[in-house]
Amino acid sequence: MRVQFISKGSVKSFKEGEESADLFFFGFNGEEISYERELKGESDYFEKVALLSKATQSVVVGGCITDTRGHKRKSAVVAERGRLLGVSDMLHVIDGEWGSGANLSVYPTKKGKMGVLVAEDLYFPEAVHALALCGSDFIVCPFGGISSLLQAAYLRTYSHAYGTPIYFCADGYAMLAADGELVFATPASPFTAVFEQRKEYHLVGTRRRGYLKV
Repeated sequence: MRVQFISKGSVKSFKEGEESADLFFFGFNGEEISYERELKGESDYFEKVALLSKATQSVVVGGCITDTRGHKRKSAVVAERGRLLGVSDMLHVIDGEWGSGANLSVYPTKKGKMGVLVAEDLYFPEAVHALALCGSDFIVCPFGGISSLLQAAYLRTYSHAYGTPIYFCADGYAMLAADGELVFATPASPFTAVFEQRKEYHLVGTRRRGYLKV
């Protein structure tokens, strides 16, 4: 799969180049979207995401802040080939700074099932585990600013524990982790990476008390 990471700049300021990709992936770069204004036609962020996906015949994921009458959430807008697939919100809110979403999302795309992990949901392994159990072939994680290699450690651990590659695009930094290793980490933007995903399965057995057959 060919992925272009845009860690600097936004969907609105992005100028499509000659380079093609299966996924155009934007981190959190200051976009704040009001659902009310979108519905009234006073803003067009969702439309721009959909149009970019149509023009490139690709999947587009854009990290943004969504505002529902003052209730603000960290979100990711997803579109493919001109069709808006949905909006995923961050579930786990730390110290009440943002509003919380309601559910995790796995989107069927031309390149497989894509799980969406929004921002600080990265710090909660149960979220990644749930996306993997729901059949995600790969996971994308739009993020805000990063200040250490802590996020890289999470990405490496999850990609090893759950067998799912994780594409990470923050404000000014992009990473990809697979099989417990960082495939790359770069401040370059836009940055295009080609990564061939593979599915590998293993039998895992455990012994527990109870659970008798009846």
